[in-house]
Amino acid sequence: MVEKMKKRNETSAADRIWSYLRHPGSGVLALLTIGAAVVTFAVLIFLVAYILVKGIPYLTPSLFSLEYTSENVSLMPSLINTFIMTALSLVIAAPLGIFAAIYLVEYAKKGNKLVQVIRITAETLSGIPSIVYGLFGMLFFVTALHWGMSLLAGACTLVIMVLPLIMRTAEEALKAVPDSYREASFGLGAGKLRTIFTIVLPSAVPGILAGIILAIGRIIGETAALLYTSGTVAQVPNLMGSGRTLALHMYVLSSEGLHMNQASATAVVILLFVLIINGLSGMVAKRIAKG
Repeated sequence: MVEKMKKRNETSAADRIWSYLRHPGSGVLALLTIGAAVVTFAVLIFLVAYILVKGIPYLTPSLFSLEYTSENVSLMPSLINTFIMTALSLVIAAPLGIFAAIYLVEYAKKGNKLVQVIRITAETLSGIPSIVYGLFGMLFFVTALHWGMSLLAGACTLVIMVLPLIMRTAEEALKAVPDSYREASFGLGAGKLRTIFTIVLPSAVPGILAGIILAIGRIIGETAALLYTSGTVAQVPNLMGSGRTLALHMYVLSSEGLHMNQASATAVVILLFVLIINGLSGMVAKRIAKG
């Protein structure tokens, strides 16, 4: 019976062509959709291939030395700083964004004007250029708070950048959880807080992780905001010291024009870094969803 239903739902290529001839508008939309998909995948494959071809031949052992010198232009200090910057930013931004989304979805009343203002503000902040965040971080964290060019100042600036993204994606993930889950939990005698943390949040984890992955990508690829807040010193400092990330390291090398090959190799490391983090996050999301 299932096989018969599948055969009924399947359409041959001739039937599709005939339907497109009868409805030319549908054919044009189908061609545009296929063309857009092909162009998108072609551009993506070209960019990845270009980065790999340009950078892989220059991935030498000296590029991964623990100390940076003008001869080896090692990226290892920048790689460690990128780990520190990403972890510190997410430790602050992820809880704030998730808890703000929980308030907006679970506690705020529908039609509340304050909620509408918060959502509009978050969407507006998501579209502000990163250089504006960098100037704000320089004026507030670096100058007003006297933190100087430091990893902490850069991380706090990145927190302000990615907080609206995490909050909005977490909010949409919580909205996607069916109300029947909440009603069933209330019917069994669970309180609101217990329902949120044992039923709603685990169901929304894949969507929340998707927003965190996007935030990680923005943190790793950020240069303009960190240029004015964390600085470009090629060393591994403490939180109050200046240090560059991988993206800043690549920017400095390419702007100098003396180590373009090493800049291409750094681009390969950034690409692999992002792919590994996305893969690990996807595995965690699948395991949590199965559990």
